[in-house]
Order: sequence, then structure tokens, then C-alpha cells
Amino acid sequence: MDALFTVPTPENEPVNSYAPGTPERESLQKKLAELAGTRHDLDMNIGGKWRRGTGAEIKVVQPHNRAHVLGVTREAGESEVADAVNAAKAARADWMRTSFADRAAIFLRAAELIAGPYRDVLNGATMLGQSKTAAQAEIDSACELIDFLRFNVSFAEGIYRQQPNSSKGIWNRTDHRPLDGFVLAITPFNFTAIAGNLPTAPAIMGNTVVWKPSPTQQFAAHFIMKVLLEAGLPPGVINMVTGYGEAVSKVALVDPELGGIHFTGSTKTFQHLWKTVGEHIAGYRSYPRLVGETGGKDFIIAHPSADPDSLAVAMVRGAYEYQGQKCSALSRTYVPASLWKNGVRDAVVGMTEDITYGDVTDFDHFGGAVIDERAYAKHTALFDRLKDDPKATVVAGGTADDSQGYFVQPTLIEATDPTHELFVQEYFGPINTVYVYDDGDFDEVVRQAADIAPYALTGALFATDRAAIARTSEAVRFAAGNYYINDKPTGAVVGQQPFGGSLGSGTNDKAGSWQNLVRWVSPRSIKENFAPPTDYRYPHQG
Repeated sequence: MDALFTVPTPENEPVNSYAPGTPERESLQKKLAELAGTRHDLDMNIGGKWRRGTGAEIKVVQPHNRAHVLGVTREAGESEVADAVNAAKAARADWMRTSFADRAAIFLRAAELIAGPYRDVLNGATMLGQSKTAAQAEIDSACELIDFLRFNVSFAEGIYRQQPNSSKGIWNRTDHRPLDGFVLAITPFNFTAIAGNLPTAPAIMGNTVVWKPSPTQQFAAHFIMKVLLEAGLPPGVINMVTGYGEAVSKVALVDPELGGIHFTGSTKTFQHLWKTVGEHIAGYRSYPRLVGETGGKDFIIAHPSADPDSLAVAMVRGAYEYQGQKCSALSRTYVPASLWKNGVRDAVVGMTEDITYGDVTDFDHFGGAVIDERAYAKHTALFDRLKDDPKATVVAGGTADDSQGYFVQPTLIEATDPTHELFVQEYFGPINTVYVYDDGDFDEVVRQAADIAPYALTGALFATDRAAIARTSEAVRFAAGNYYINDKPTGAVVGQQPFGGSLGSGTNDKAGSWQNLVRWVSPRSIKENFAPPTDYRYPHQG
């Protein structure tokens, strides 16, 4: 076909409310019962075929009901990872020659499948497997994943349309080639949308992918893979291997044809990946692209002019939605004494104590459980340390119970030392620490807060004083990749607030924008001369 196609203009997917009496609530509740009533085989998919791993079994459970096994996955062995790598290599030539229109159609169809028949499936799997509420699952596994697919196709088209100028008699072109090799995508437990975005973004740009989801997200990841295959993804374009990843490090990470890594997870793991690539740099055919989003120590700084009601709500939602297990979750807050003592403290404590965490299939709960035993142990160890800490006082929460699920109560702490570990270390749980400062010390507090943590992911300022907003925004310019004024530091929307941070928070390649998609191409410049010279001499030679 001879045509220059234009992809549909993307719009953000509307968010369902799941309020009592709505049809989406009833439909989702039926799907939850269906998904929970079956024990699933959560197998790998290599070269378009489902395969049961030969390694140790891994039980995928409901974090809020840890005795309930949703399914069983298995540790990928070195031979299985090698098969996945070889499948990606074998599919590469055909996939990169597939027209952009045909590639785009696959991912646009996947978005429609998620918006329609798979909406309840992915939302239900995310609720059960990752202990998200209906509202949090809808925002994540439905809307954000749909947005990633639709907007990334549009971003890709925009990149392909970027072409150089041409002078008289010359036609200059840019060929936006895929990378030299396969992409390794390693995805986290906390967002189904991220699990879908990290392998599909490079694939949209013509790359083939080896994808390793987190075992604690494997339930929803299984259905993402089913959606992609049903949408028409050819065999070998995205190959999903399961488990904790030891074999991936031994095989895929050091393969000479590794073209790039797309990662979201812990800072420690990303540094391990980067170090391993550095140690093997002479063995690669090209220099692998490393794109990663890691940790955060996200903040709210309140100016004395801040609106107290909106500040209090932002503190509660920012810190305690999804049990604080968002990379962007609020974990340190700086509040002037005038606001804290005159209503904000009581309001935040009241809302924090009013929150209930429980079985997320009970829609009355605000949240669920933390993801697993390791996360639970990390939080309870902190609570134990704080019992004898003269510089930190728990004013709400500080308790936990794993008798049925990994429940950690929303916790609010007041600390008198702004250099305390509570303002530096990432805990990835429902824990928010407040430093109360003298109103006149605002600018000093801003400077200290901007530099104390090794991360620079998200942050927020609450103020109505415009001069304070201006100077604070400049002072924290490099303290957060996503910065919010009079809003909580969570909830970035694809196409509206591209997401990512720098320093210890990652490479800041902005998921949800063209800036991420452009990392998965290797441009070739082409010059065609329609009237090449026929005399070697130049005019100045007479």
C-alpha cells in the first residue's frame, strides 16, 4: 500500500469509579471470584509457546491472604533463558522489517482488548496478586497500561516523522532503526502498567525482547502476555521468562547481542545490572542502552501559606495509597509549626487512624497488604528500632500483623532531626515522617531537604505565596524529576506528566513520553544526491 498512515490521536482512558451500584463494580466482583477460585499455571512464553519451567516452584499468593495460592510459577533455568534469547534473535529480522503500521496495529488492538474484555481480568489479577484496591488497580492495570500502548504508538509515529532538512538537489533522511540486538526488560511488582510498558515500548520501535516480570507480579503478567498474543504479536517478539532472575543474569545479561536494558526496580539491582554490563563491555557487539527507574525518597514541603486542608489530604493519599509501595509515594514531609499545631497534625492523625487495610475484595478498605514477607520484615524491623529512638516518635500506626496477610498499618512519625535515617532511607511502605520546623526557617529547610536524600524522583510544594513558590521551585530544581505544586507527589499520567527521576532514582528517560521511545532506536542518516559533481576541481581553482 502506498500511503503515509496517521495513527489515531490518543486520549487518556477514562477511569471507572466502581462505586456501589455501578455495573463495573458488579462485573469486577464476579471476575475476582472466578480468578480466586482457580489455581493457575503461570508458565513462561518463549517463541510464542507456553512452557513450564524446570526450576523450583514459586507459589504466587494473595498478599492480604497469604495462605491462598493463586498459581504456581517456576524458576527459569539457564537453558530456558537461552531459548528466550535465541527466540528474540530469530524474530528480530522479520519484526524490524514489519511496517510500522502493522506493528502499531498490534499494540493498539492490545489496548482495546484491555479496555474491553480483559479489563476485569487485569484489574482482578492485580488486586489479588498485588493487593491493590479496585481504584488503584483501575488506575494502573487498566487505564495507565492502555495509555502507554496508545500514546507510545503516537510517540513512535512522531519520532519516525522527525526528518532533517535538505538543500537543493539533496534528499536527507533519517532511518530510525531498532537497536543492535535484543532488549532485556526487567519489571517490578508494584505496577502492572510498568510490567506491560517496559517490554512493549522497545517492541513498538522494532526491537525484540526478553521479559522477566517480578514473581510477585506474575499473576497479572501472565494475562498481559495472553493479551499481546491475542492481539497478534508474532512469536519471539516478546519472550516472557519467570522467576527471580539468576539465570537471566548469567545468560541474557552477558550475551554479546544484548542491545539494551529496560528496568524498573531497586537501586541496588540496577547498579548490579550496570556493573555487570561494565564488566562485560568488551564482549558486546554494541554499547547496550541502559534505561532504569529505581528508588525514591519523595517529599512534600509545606510553606506557612499552604492551605491546611489540601495539605493534610495530600499527606494521607500520597503516603498511604497502595500501602506506600509506589516509587513516588510520600515518605518525608516538612511542615511549619504554625500549621502543624493548628489543625494539620490532628487532621492527618485522624485520617491515618481512620484508614483500614484489609482484603481488597472488600471494597470498603482503603488499602491492602504489603507485597511479601521480606517487605513486612523490613517495616517491622524499623518499628522495633524506633521504640528506643529519642529523635523519632510514632504518632499514628507503627503496628503490623501477618497472621493472615502482610498488613502494616499506615504510620505517621514525628522526627526532630532532619538528617535522621527516616529522611534518607527508602522503606517502600506506608510510612511517612514529618519534620516540624519554625516558620522563619523555611528557606533553610528547603535547602536541606533538597540535598539530604540520594534520590531525585518526586516531590511537592504546598504554598499560596507566589514568591515562595518561585524561589522554592528553583531551589529544588534537581531534587525531583516530577515536581508538583499544591498536589501530592504521586499519580503521574501518561502524556501529561512524563515520569522519571535522576541521581539515585534512575536515568530519567521519562516513561509516558517520546523521550523514552527514542532510547530504543539507533538512527541512520541517509544522504541522496540527485546531481552529483562530475569534475573533481572546485570553483576557486579558476
